Amino acid sequence: MIVKVCGVQDKETALAVAASGADFIGFVFAESSRRVEPEVVKEIIAFLPDTIKKVGVFVNESPDEINRIAAFAGLDIIQLHGDETPTECEQIDYPVIKAFPIREPHNLERLSLYDVAYSLVDHPGGKYRGGSGHAFDWQLLKQATPSHSQIILAGGLHPENVQEAIQTAQPFGVDVSSGVETDGRKDVSKIQAFVTQAKNKEMKI
Repeated sequence: MIVKVCGVQDKETALAVAASGADFIGFVFAESSRRVEPEVVKEIIAFLPDTIKKVGVFVNESPDEINRIAAFAGLDIIQLHGDETPTECEQIDYPVIKAFPIREPHNLERLSLYDVAYSLVDHPGGKYRGGSGHAFDWQLLKQATPSHSQIILAGGLHPENVQEAIQTAQPFGVDVSSGVETDGRKDVSKIQAFVTQAKNKEMKI
């Protein structure tokens, strides 16, 4: 099970995420309470091992600017969380995670239109794209038609429900941000608990 911890803003948290056994670490470059500047991300990434993939999250940014920031900061993967078209995704020089807001079964039809490495399915969100802390109906993924991209489940996940979410949705990976925070800040103990639960092969029923 691939685990991504998103919304990291400082070196200490980033090192804790890497030590937890998470596979992907996410840095938000779009408008968000968790936004971080490229210069800061570049400094953080210099301390991280190659074993964890560095993901940059963008919303409706131009492909040229995304590629520029990715090269500068040292990103491995790009996550697009806006209204990006299939053509714009193809203009990214890195593997792409395309995020899709899911409210009803027909929302899943869009996944097959994008030739990307991963499809992230999330709650529609509120003020910002994603990171709402709310879950959608995981049962909807059972109605998804096969896609060439790997599905990452996001939205409302936390250490106490991630095993149930995995068992229900059977995703390739899971993504967490607010679910491992306390008072709006990343909580190292919750990060470790989430990764441990997500990668636990003995799924609870």
